Amino acid sequence: MEKIFIYIHAGADVNGKGTAASPLVVATGHGGYNNFIRLLLKAGADPNIPDDLGKLPIELAAARDCREEVEILFPLTSPIPNVRNWSVDGIISRANLEQGCSHKEEHIKIRKATLRSQEDKAFRLKEYAVASKVYTEVIDCTGPDAILYSNRSLCKLKMGDGQGAQSDAYQCGMLRPNWAKACYRQATAHMLLKEYKQACDALLDAQKLDTENEEIERELSKAMELMKISPDED
Repeated sequence: MEKIFIYIHAGADVNGKGTAASPLVVATGHGGYNNFIRLLLKAGADPNIPDDLGKLPIELAAARDCREEVEILFPLTSPIPNVRNWSVDGIISRANLEQGCSHKEEHIKIRKATLRSQEDKAFRLKEYAVASKVYTEVIDCTGPDAILYSNRSLCKLKMGDGQGAQSDAYQCGMLRPNWAKACYRQATAHMLLKEYKQACDALLDAQKLDTENEEIERELSKAMELMKISPDED
């Protein structure tokens, strides 16, 4: 929190202009960030910036039945036309009604599409931590998927989280054991962890599945060279 305070005072954009989602949208979408929300609002963050579905932070908080967040956001949020009872209780009641309506399945479908849009945007912007969280949400929403684990593995690799990248890469491999990219993801995680023998083994498996892939061949040569210089300990 202290670092965030420093960033804000250094002139960081509290509305996250040019990012996949505003900080308030991210905070209210995940929960557990009450103090962060207060800090953002105090610094001038706009609670009237919606997410990709047009939902305001206060609606996201209400959808999670987080009354405290709704109370924090309420004084600074402009009234929403379709919420007739513009009060903390009214907003929460409206959110509960929406969640229990007959269009819930359609809402979930839209949510999936929105999450996928957010993940792509965050990755393009190299916001790997945000992208990783969104991939997690998509997995929770849609179920295990090899491509999602592969993508999240790459995000963790970019963040320097070798163990996390390795775990996701192996999850990917279990879901699609004959996919060269799964083996390649495992190899790059091993490379980050300086486990060069395991990296070579994974790359050889990848090469068997995709014999003409030049990137795999280059990475294999690199891993073999590094293994000679710094062999893995037995």
